[in-house]
Amino acid sequence: MTAARSRLRGAALAAACLFGPAAGAGAGDGSAGVEADFSGRVGVEARWHPQTAAYPGQRAGAGGFWAEPALYLDWPGGDSLVLAPYLRYDAADPGRTLADPREAYFLTWGEMGEGEWELRLGVDRVFWGVAESRHLVDIVNQTDLAAHPDGEAKLGQPMAHATFSGEWGALELFLLPFHRARTFPGRAGRPRGPLVVDNGLATRESPAGKWRVDAAARYARSLGPLDIGLSLFDGTAREPSFRLAPGGGGAPVLAPHYARIRQIGLDAQYTAGEWLLKLEAIGRAGAPDRLGAERDYAAVVAGGEYTFRSVLDSDVDLGVLAEWNRDGRGRDATTAFENDLFLGARVAFNDADGSELLAGATVDAGDGGAVLAVEFRRRLTDEVSLRLEGLAFLGVGREDPLYATRRDGFVELGLVYGF
Repeated sequence: MTAARSRLRGAALAAACLFGPAAGAGAGDGSAGVEADFSGRVGVEARWHPQTAAYPGQRAGAGGFWAEPALYLDWPGGDSLVLAPYLRYDAADPGRTLADPREAYFLTWGEMGEGEWELRLGVDRVFWGVAESRHLVDIVNQTDLAAHPDGEAKLGQPMAHATFSGEWGALELFLLPFHRARTFPGRAGRPRGPLVVDNGLATRESPAGKWRVDAAARYARSLGPLDIGLSLFDGTAREPSFRLAPGGGGAPVLAPHYARIRQIGLDAQYTAGEWLLKLEAIGRAGAPDRLGAERDYAAVVAGGEYTFRSVLDSDVDLGVLAEWNRDGRGRDATTAFENDLFLGARVAFNDADGSELLAGATVDAGDGGAVLAVEFRRRLTDEVSLRLEGLAFLGVGREDPLYATRRDGFVELGLVYGF
């Protein structure tokens, strides 16, 4: 509970002065009334694609900025309110420009026997999973694919989220009353395929459309060195299938369709000294495959990470990662992870500037095509940090889902200011 309540705490006298007096005396020292904290980040980024674009309208470069302000209000009784929107502007691709509530929820909590309960109402983000190459079980929030092709960025999800915790573990229950469509790059955006996705034509299998109430649950427990989670989801899929449709100008576009699915998931991590052994597995029913046929299937990502401490008697720690991704649909899978090996390295320099380097390659076991990714982060000052990233597609075969984006590798530079 402590981590959840303090996650977005920062310091800003202006916010405290604005909200404190309205709630009562003592806002300055926190002894009474509402405590208000304001923090956040803003960033600028520039992306360059070395190879010539494959499709008309795409650009070689892109740039923009984003902002993540966060306001935290804490009442004396322990209730709190979090407002943390996300704003993004892209000068090249209007499809990438976004205003998202991300986190805007009321939180209350209390004791329950020897444990605690917590309730969040509003918009929030939830993360499930332990793997590095792909978060297979993570399904509550929709993917913000326009932000980055790795699928790590997530949109805020309206929800009622209850958590019950004790020595027996933690049980989370979710009601998700609104389905959000996945974001995709626009006509000028990269990476993308030959046809643009038009979210204005999105359809859903449920008669209730985007207002269908989905349900999810997860039970997690630590058993010594083993952390394990079991999850269930019943609702509208976060991953769409596509059909051809006429666009506004007469050119064909892709119209996304979201099926109703059911998913059971397992995530586990075992710690043994410098070893971290990781597993994520799902069984899913109701989702269409690459050919549009509905079929039940299972998928798994399994592997581990070993950390070499103080390499060559230096301050540097080196983590070596290896994971295997397998989708039971094989070549009919709707993802690029049907049978792929991920190899990577994580370098923590343990210096005063917090320098970190992560590099990895995902290799298709069938045709040998590979995706190479490198990311470097470092603080320049106490408030400003640097991020440098590169992505490349090598030898991707025609049957690979990534073939359409084979020319869309990029180099990206970003600067972030935290306050």
